[in-house]
Amino acid sequence: MSLLVDLFGYLSIVLHGLTIVAQSMTLGGVLFLALLARPLQRPLGPAGEAITRGCVRITAWSALGLVLCEASSVALQAAVLVGTVDLPIMEALGANFAIAGMVKAAMAALIGLTLVARGTRAPVSFLLILGAVELAAATLTTHAAARLDDRAILLIVAGLHQLGAAIWIGGLPCFLLALARVHDGAAWRLVGARFSRMSMTGVACILASGIVMSVFYVGSWEGFYGTAYGVMVGAKIAMFLMLLGLGGMNFLLVERLRGNPATPVNRLKRFAEVEVGIGFTIFFAAASLTSVPPAVDLTQDRVSFHEIVERNTPVWPRLTSPDHDVLALPALQAQLDAQAQKSHTHEAEAFTPGAGELAPRNAADIAWSEYNHHWAGIFVLAIGLLALLNQAGLRWARHWPLLFLGLAGFLFVRSDPENWPLGHIGLIESLRDVEVLQHRVFVVLLIAFAFFEWRVRVSPRPRPLASLVFPLICAGGGALLLTHSHAIANIKEALLIELTHTPLALCAVLAGWSRWLELRLDPPGNRIAGWVWPVCLLLVGLLLLNYREA
Repeated sequence: MSLLVDLFGYLSIVLHGLTIVAQSMTLGGVLFLALLARPLQRPLGPAGEAITRGCVRITAWSALGLVLCEASSVALQAAVLVGTVDLPIMEALGANFAIAGMVKAAMAALIGLTLVARGTRAPVSFLLILGAVELAAATLTTHAAARLDDRAILLIVAGLHQLGAAIWIGGLPCFLLALARVHDGAAWRLVGARFSRMSMTGVACILASGIVMSVFYVGSWEGFYGTAYGVMVGAKIAMFLMLLGLGGMNFLLVERLRGNPATPVNRLKRFAEVEVGIGFTIFFAAASLTSVPPAVDLTQDRVSFHEIVERNTPVWPRLTSPDHDVLALPALQAQLDAQAQKSHTHEAEAFTPGAGELAPRNAADIAWSEYNHHWAGIFVLAIGLLALLNQAGLRWARHWPLLFLGLAGFLFVRSDPENWPLGHIGLIESLRDVEVLQHRVFVVLLIAFAFFEWRVRVSPRPRPLASLVFPLICAGGGALLLTHSHAIANIKEALLIELTHTPLALCAVLAGWSRWLELRLDPPGNRIAGWVWPVCLLLVGLLLLNYREA
């Protein structure tokens, strides 16, 4: 149970992110069916019927995913309550979060069953009623439900925020399917114009509700930059602006179809694909947001603007490492081992992964971490420079992905010095620690990235599927970084570290999806995108070189 409690924070964020994705796609699919697929089915002819069938499939599978995610989330939270406060299982399942979760799962199950049983003849009005109940239940699991003041207005805007996300981002997978099913300018114009109006409604809902929630939950500029909640809101705003830019360019392309039905629509499809990816990343940022208290509630331990400037003022990187023996945990373990040997007793463990406790740290640990980040920055800076040279036409620089193998090896050995191969804690045992587990996942992603992208660069034949590994791992790694946490008890120090990791995550997301556009767009758009991602890698390298923990 102690392991489950230790993993609970991270698992709950990941599960909540997946739940938001499934929920938005379910509600978005129902709304797409009601507002676009059904009304345009007859005007579009056979293509319209294919769009409706595809929309039904996407929504049904999304509903199934929502049932699984919500059931897992309720089970996880109930298990933690039962194991930590010795609460009877029926009382845990009678809590508000459990009731709301079970209602969401039930509504999703009914939506899925209705679509499977009735297919394209499923009654839209009934699906909309089920979706409304699901949205109401989802709203009762937000921060708004726990507020004592202004609860009614916050519940309304929370529901509006989720509705807007469902209309726009949740409807994008069905929109992509619709674009693939029609094949002439008039039909593209019809589908694109209708979805543009839906998207603008979704944007208006998100924007209006987001402003209200920022006023009530953030409250001030100090809450915006001085708390973890405010920092994550800033990340969401940055990605929302990316989506607005892509959506705006797609709107202009749809308008061009009005005057010229022969206008190519490849850009419309590719930008919509990126909107899906960035939108899902926002959902994981939103999940991370629910794991921290609103900024207005954290009046102590805020980071001041002066502290942020002082911490991020450039200094010379730390290129020498302290000895492993002077780190807090190895030093403590050596002391315990010496005492056990002297008293002829069993050796005690200085730290047990997964026990729910934080490992001790000292000044040497901070220096060790800074050294790791700075050398990682040198690796990434070199990778970005070589990628730029390769983009400029220098063929010998195409082997730049192999540097990621060196970075992966460096991080595997040094990122967690108390664990194997440097420390006394075994490899499998160390994975009980959430932070260590996340580090190991990033190492695996780096190795996969290096292997697939290097093969793409050196292969004489095009490898379309292998080439997509780069953008997906890069963007996925950025999303995971938004959920990454450090085992540091000091709230201010944890936030100052998060302030450096959030820009890293945003650069990774931008790099991944710009590489996607390089591969998927037609000229000249693909060439422009091809210069964006190497610059993002350079920025990541510079940010890592300036990383500090003191």
